[in-house]
Amino acid sequence: MAVIAAFVINAGLNFVLGLLIAKLLGPADFGRFALATTGAIVLNTVLFEWLRLSATRFYSGRVRVDEPWIRHGLDRAYLRIGLLLLAAAALCGAFGFAGGADGREAVLCGTGLAALGIGVFDYHAALARARFDGKLYLGLVAVKNVLSFALMAAAAWWLPQPAWVLAAAGLSQLLAVLLLRHPLRDPHTPFERPRLSATWRVFARYGLPLIAANTAYQCLAFVNRGAIASHAGFAEAGYFALAADVTARAMTTLGTALDLLLFQLAVQAEEQSGRAAAEAQVAANAGTVFALLAPCAVGFWAVLPALQGLVVPDAYRGPFETYSTVLMPGLFCLSMMFYALNPVFQIRRRTLPVVAAALVGLAVNGAGLLILPDRMGGVGVALAQTAGLAAAGLWLGWRALTGAERIVLPWGEIGVAALACAAMGLALAPFRHLPPATALAVLVPAGTALYGALVWIFDIAGLRRQVLARLRPARTLAAEQGSRPQAAAFAAAPHRKPAR
Repeated sequence: MAVIAAFVINAGLNFVLGLLIAKLLGPADFGRFALATTGAIVLNTVLFEWLRLSATRFYSGRVRVDEPWIRHGLDRAYLRIGLLLLAAAALCGAFGFAGGADGREAVLCGTGLAALGIGVFDYHAALARARFDGKLYLGLVAVKNVLSFALMAAAAWWLPQPAWVLAAAGLSQLLAVLLLRHPLRDPHTPFERPRLSATWRVFARYGLPLIAANTAYQCLAFVNRGAIASHAGFAEAGYFALAADVTARAMTTLGTALDLLLFQLAVQAEEQSGRAAAEAQVAANAGTVFALLAPCAVGFWAVLPALQGLVVPDAYRGPFETYSTVLMPGLFCLSMMFYALNPVFQIRRRTLPVVAAALVGLAVNGAGLLILPDRMGGVGVALAQTAGLAAAGLWLGWRALTGAERIVLPWGEIGVAALACAAMGLALAPFRHLPPATALAVLVPAGTALYGALVWIFDIAGLRRQVLARLRPARTLAAEQGSRPQAAAFAAAPHRKPAR
């Protein structure tokens, strides 16, 4: 459970930090910062994500000892690409900061440093997860968050320009890895240079199609924020950016945390029982993902007015709720693609359909941008994004669920989860516009209790069975041996039987 807990804590602290940075910088500078941050994420995706995905797929505790060339290939690829990015950022900094931190070159320098920090941190976090070392992952995330709060908040307070805050973001993540470099190392083994090229080719064949798709989605967000800035100015882009960031975190945080465990279970099933067992596990995982993400989406919609009234800075209120409501359906579709549909093609190592889905989304989004912003302003851009992501999700679902190799999802569990979410939404709707503090005090426990009760009664996605399966062995051991320190739940996570 350390990995899941660390991820949820990290997401919550990032949410608070984002609000703090937005308040300290103001809408216009936060709009520039958000645009540059999106650029940093795109840059990280293009340069490093194929390697991080390869670490997740090919590195493990066994590989760490038996196939050390995998880690050698990953480390050397990161080193070479990282040095090139650092040199480019230094070049931009040499020209940019001399003319002031508000210049374009200075922002490009900060963007490069942020991308480098994100890439290095995410890689080492993936190594810790692949080794099922929850304690190391928790420590890495904790150190990074402490440094991020200290450095980014200080930069936004003392040097309130986006370039400095971006540089602080990158530096905090690099320092976290540096401080924990010793436990992150593998045992020393001789470097086998002849294997390097072949190892990189394996990584490229697996990871590059996924990166192309991720890059397309990041470019979609980048283009949309730029479109709002060009139509309505950077302040409006700041309103859109805060709503998009908060809503995306609400939709993807739990999904990413689940994916850390569920995809590894599918990989484990393939190693132990073959491809058919892996695909059955992926189908069962999809039911679990929907059963947990759908109520999160409904719950976020329910608390949105209260969230705006309590924690969103005054300058962003009004547009925040409007943009969040419009963006929510598309971001939910994106989450389902990432955590329920993409694994179908990842486990098969045939990932080109993921790229095609992203291109469908870009095309629909682009068509929307040609029509909607002139008629509806910034909301038109948000609608174009939602339409694009929904189209991509529908196309990818069609590819996964039809044809000779179609995957069979647990539709009964998904249907029951959808009905339970609808019941929760109807029950919570009358309380949405209570005073913010009262609304949160009513909505959060009521929604949790209602959906939790429905899950327990109807055993939605087998969640009740999983809880009981974890409790019963613990009770047996306690009765036989007395109390003893509990093993890490993440390391001992049972292989979930596919739903029938």
